[in-house]
Amino acid sequence: MNTSEKVAVVTGASQGIGAELVKAFRERGYRVVATARSIKPVDDPNVVTVAGDIADPDTARRVIAEGIARFGRIDTLVNNAGVFLAKPFTSYTSEDYALVKGVNLDGFFNITQLAIAEMEKRQSGHIVTVTTTLTDHAISGVPSVLASLTKGGLNAATKSIAIEYAKAGIRANAVSPGVIKSPMHPVETHAALGSLHPMGHMGEMNDIVQAVLYLDSAPFVTGEILHVDGGQSAGH
Repeated sequence: MNTSEKVAVVTGASQGIGAELVKAFRERGYRVVATARSIKPVDDPNVVTVAGDIADPDTARRVIAEGIARFGRIDTLVNNAGVFLAKPFTSYTSEDYALVKGVNLDGFFNITQLAIAEMEKRQSGHIVTVTTTLTDHAISGVPSVLASLTKGGLNAATKSIAIEYAKAGIRANAVSPGVIKSPMHPVETHAALGSLHPMGHMGEMNDIVQAVLYLDSAPFVTGEILHVDGGQSAGH
């Protein structure tokens, strides 16, 4: 087993930003463990796919175990999987709450805990979590309490992990996007969504990919919440 090349784990990797992150890490020479509910096997021997619900602890165990079995190490974990439901707060159901909490919080907890345990063995590693700028700058036309409740918690947890594991050589950062052009958003919504940003347009998936890659290559940066939001968090 060749264990000299770095290994990245990417959640929510079947489409959109997650799929773009897999491609970008491969272009940088990383081997990748990619997971999502509907992800399919690929021909690349340096990409392992694990199908499963990230809210299920068994999925997290299988992802990390596959990474270690195939590649011998875990260097970077990108917590990209997430659920966003825009509803008035009083309209959320218990099923809505369970879904958002399961993916956004339980998914983060399950796989991050296991990844850090492996990173501690090498005294090196990096956790990057994709959150949302709505946690800093709520928008009246975009009801987002469950996003703020969960992703805001992930921002706080990122800083806590960064401090707890700094001396173990493990970094933790987050990317906080505005609204990004991805399969989530139909083309006919782009003009309205773009107007929510001071820059007047939506972000591109590559904006988030480049932010993740920057943080992964910045050894003196930890505990950072990097806003990639067209100025949303700065104000209007």
